[in-house]
Amino acid sequence: MVHIRVMTAGDLALGMHLKAQAGWNQLEADWRRFIEMQPDGCFVAELDGAPVGTTVTCIFDSVAWIAMVLVDASVRSQGIGKALMKHALEFLDAQRVPTIRLDATALGQPLYEKLGFVAEYTLHRYDGVLALPPEEPPDTRVRGTNADDVIPLYQIVELDRAVTGTNRDKLLRRLCRPGAGVRWIEAGADLRGYMTIRDGANAVQLGPCIADAAAGPLLLAEAWERYLGSRVFIDVPVQNVPAVQLAEAMGLKVQRPLVRMTRGPRVKEEVARLWASSGPELG
Repeated sequence: MVHIRVMTAGDLALGMHLKAQAGWNQLEADWRRFIEMQPDGCFVAELDGAPVGTTVTCIFDSVAWIAMVLVDASVRSQGIGKALMKHALEFLDAQRVPTIRLDATALGQPLYEKLGFVAEYTLHRYDGVLALPPEEPPDTRVRGTNADDVIPLYQIVELDRAVTGTNRDKLLRRLCRPGAGVRWIEAGADLRGYMTIRDGANAVQLGPCIADAAAGPLLLAEAWERYLGSRVFIDVPVQNVPAVQLAEAMGLKVQRPLVRMTRGPRVKEEVARLWASSGPELG
């Protein structure tokens, strides 16, 4: 019998085991952040008393995300993933969240469609070692490279909200803490773009990167130079052609597609200014 309960810090080892089994990139710090952001909305599935699956949710005002739907390989095809998703949806419906989103793998998409999710657009996860340097040196306008740079958090949150249609303040406050990998470009008093960078189990994750047409390439080029010789992941909307071209110029290859899906009213998202997503965890 499948039982769903709230996930706690005591389940971190389970989360790490399942993500490693799936070959995903999260660290323990990522799992801790999920629980910290939505302590009542992260769940564990137990089969006959043994923990075998996870999912996490995060509510951003009128928009919520579902992620980390993982089931132990030894007990797949027994309805555990579906039970986790239904529980997560019941939790979010009880909170009266009108729009629920997720990034689906090919394996998960059929289940999500049955639960009422509709595909919006495709992202490609680009993967590879940054072997050759960029043709142009990093632009000096990229900030966040010096210890005395003050992170313009309020402006980052507002720019992100304008582009994603979602108030991701509680995520960005954590990704943009002092000492974290965050870069930005300003023009006078205006923020033209930002990007966060974080370590992963398999690769450095580039993104989210939200920027205009001029700032996006400069932010990604700075990361290219800084992480030369490192393996990186970056999730790029296929509709953002300049971002796709830049990922290919960096020598990266498509690892897998991800489909952004929504249940409920669609969010007005400016994909042209979305150079890289946060990954499947939170869009």
